[in-house]
Amino acid sequence: MNRTVDVLVVGAGPAGLAAAERLAAAGAGRVEVLEREQAAGGVPRHCARPGFGADARGRPLDGPGYARRSVRAALRAGATVRTGVSATGWAGPLTLDVTAPTGLECIRTRAVVLATGARERPRSARLVPGSRPAGVLTTGELQRLVLRFGARPGHIGRRAVVVGGDPVTRNAVRTLRAAGVEVVAVVCEHPARRVAFGAVPVLGGAVVSELLGRGRLTGVSVRGGADGATRHTLRCDTVVFTGDWIPDHELARAGGLPLAPGTRGPATDGAFRTAAPGVFAVGNLLRGGEPAAVAAAEGRAVATAVIDLLEGGPWPEGGVPVGVPAGSAGPLRWVTPGLLGPVATPLLVRPERRLVRPVLTVTQDGVPLRRMRLSGSLVPWRSVRLPARWADRVDLGGGPVVVGAEE
Repeated sequence: MNRTVDVLVVGAGPAGLAAAERLAAAGAGRVEVLEREQAAGGVPRHCARPGFGADARGRPLDGPGYARRSVRAALRAGATVRTGVSATGWAGPLTLDVTAPTGLECIRTRAVVLATGARERPRSARLVPGSRPAGVLTTGELQRLVLRFGARPGHIGRRAVVVGGDPVTRNAVRTLRAAGVEVVAVVCEHPARRVAFGAVPVLGGAVVSELLGRGRLTGVSVRGGADGATRHTLRCDTVVFTGDWIPDHELARAGGLPLAPGTRGPATDGAFRTAAPGVFAVGNLLRGGEPAAVAAAEGRAVATAVIDLLEGGPWPEGGVPVGVPAGSAGPLRWVTPGLLGPVATPLLVRPERRLVRPVLTVTQDGVPLRRMRLSGSLVPWRSVRLPARWADRVDLGGGPVVVGAEE
């Protein structure tokens, strides 16, 4: 079946729903959101904890409440939200092949907003050796199990090891303990504060080097110490790999969109335009691991550029967004957006490791543009936002812009 819409949003998480709400409310025509899961809302659907703002009465919202509110807002604005529907590939420019419960579809649109989000890197992608026993989970899989079966230890395990060291790790520990599972230890590659995980032992500077057991996990081998040679075994029947987010970029790659080297998300300019005319990308697809509020803010922001396109605004000449490439150096993992254009744009940067009161720098062709010492610390699981003025001295005719950090 062939259909036509004005704007097609792929992904019904915080970014996609916020984009759809803003676009539909602004009169962008037929706005349709595709979600491959059976329910819309994205990752927050599985986060049964506060921290997602407040409702109209000022009461704290948990993840499922935030997701429901986002879906209702998009629907009230006039967007169509379809669940259980997957965009499987590109049939041509601004045309997507879609698999729905009703069959195959080919949807033609005037603009595409990719908001497919990010996922935690599973055990296989982390290259942890060993057999393939049951009991190996990511945080998302753990939360889905609890959501499906409730807080019953028999469906999860009785003794668990959690791998990671960021706020997602803390949430996994809370979920396990609420389900009656004993958390044996948190294994953290970077030094971690014990207080962050309550009374659970934290093995800082350590990694899981092997999974043990057949059929069901019986333990994990841990390597650590100053030389990385100290090994010991933790007995457990469940291990949860947390954090280490990667963009869910399969559809972007299938469309031939260039990826930013640091984030592995689609390369975009400050207006969230990709290298394909009419195709935008927002949210955690761009880099993974940002809070729902950050992703939703990008969803709302992209609406301005999409509406400008629908109203006849020009796409950059040659189809490629205009801008100077931006990259990171030293202990910084990445910087976004990857292209800095005529309009100064805020930058998001994230470090590889904890940096205490670092000096952040911006240079172009070896010439310093900005330099500032931060009063606090940078941590690998949280980005720092640099205001637009950090990019206002960029020479669009010059070489790449480099954001660095000095300790």
